[in-house]
Amino acid sequence: MIIYNVTVSIDQAVEQDWLNWMRVQHIPAVLQTGCFLESRLSRVNGEEDGGCTYSVMYLAPDQEALDHYQTEFAPALQQDHAARYQGRFAAFRTTLQLIEEYKR
Repeated sequence: MIIYNVTVSIDQAVEQDWLNWMRVQHIPAVLQTGCFLESRLSRVNGEEDGGCTYSVMYLAPDQEALDHYQTEFAPALQQDHAARYQGRFAAFRTTLQLIEEYKR
């Protein structure tokens, strides 16, 4: 499994609009590509006053699925995000390879 994590710092003035858009449009559109099994949206704790940072984690079954997403779908989806929130966010992306999983 591969975890694709997108960390976004969003301008507080558009935070609620961004959260709604992510929940209703963007995350469902990413999942509809068929490249990911699930997604998790989290707020990053410990931010400075006025900071609004979120983590969106997508779980891909393998590297090939993530590569397919990044080649075929990511450019257009990222452009939609950039056009809507131009100058009001900063984002960085990381990938993690899941080695083991422990559950209670």
